Amino acid sequence: MSATPSVKQQERLMQVLLAPVISEKSTFVADKHEQVIFRVAQDATKPEIKAAVELMFKVQVESVKVANVRGKEKRFGRFMGRRNHWKKAYVCLKPGQEINFAEGEAK
Repeated sequence: MSATPSVKQQERLMQVLLAPVISEKSTFVADKHEQVIFRVAQDATKPEIKAAVELMFKVQVESVKVANVRGKEKRFGRFMGRRNHWKKAYVCLKPGQEINFAEGEAK
């Protein structure tokens, strides 16, 4: 991708990141490895995720790792159902970079 994405590319990048994953494991990973975990679109690629994080939070990204999370099987009375599969991205930030979701802005 180019240094400044076009309007169409920016619209796509705004749809790539769905939500941050806030859990005990994600806060441990954030503290120890300077990584942030996001829930991302199913069809998102690593370069798109990197560009989206850099665009939205104004931080520098070192690397991105992606994991596909299988949906859990759940029972609804006597019927079996399944939650949707989703994709998780581990975004490794460059040293000194930080995203603080409590304040809502990057440092």
